[in-house]
Amino acid sequence: MSGNLSFDFSGQTAVITGAARGIGLELSRNFARAGADVILIDFDGEAVNQAAEEVGGRGIRADVSDTASVNAAIAQIMAENDRIDVLVNNAGILRDGMLWKLSDADWDAVLAVHAGGTFKMTRACVPQFRAQRFGRVINVTSYTGLRGNIGQSNYAMAKAGIIGFTKTAAKELAHFGVTVNAISPNADTRMIASVPPDKRAELEAAIPLGRFGEPSEMFDAVAFLASREASYITGVVLPVDGGISI
Repeated sequence: MSGNLSFDFSGQTAVITGAARGIGLELSRNFARAGADVILIDFDGEAVNQAAEEVGGRGIRADVSDTASVNAAIAQIMAENDRIDVLVNNAGILRDGMLWKLSDADWDAVLAVHAGGTFKMTRACVPQFRAQRFGRVINVTSYTGLRGNIGQSNYAMAKAGIIGFTKTAAKELAHFGVTVNAISPNADTRMIASVPPDKRAELEAAIPLGRFGEPSEMFDAVAFLASREASYITGVVLPVDGGISI
């Protein structure tokens, strides 16, 4: 559980993608505890509905890489809620491989979900943000987008692109009272759980704080960027990574 739930999102609608598990699930759980009406979006319809029931939100199955699916999800949210205040673009997949072994399909799929999903979800929310003269967009990028990682050229490309998108969208939407920021997390998710113990120990040794963060620890950073208190912060990438990016 997050140690700080002082932010109050009562009366606000928070939309989180990739919300069926991991960081997205913990963000959804804590936004709900902070009073938000939480909409969980994920490609896995069964899992996202179970997650929504668990945290007290509502689940929508949608493919963030598909424009029609995204637009249908946002239309459903607007019909039921009449507003969207916070959008967290967290959805992502991995299709790892050395670049000379990567297929076009694996390259395209990773960019379509990470970069394409971030763009399409944000674009779909912009009309409502503009009408409200308010909105908070938080994108999830990665240290890999800045430093690269062997076997993840597609993922690195996508995450680096999200950084550029964040800064550009921040400039384009500022006039409408919309802030666009990103976090760069380093959390103990399913992907980390699959790492062999010796490799995990090696990875943890490179983190100044000596451990991976809990998914719930990402919430305080996201909540701050989503809050009204952060109204003068836009276009930043906030590392929430135990110091690995130092």
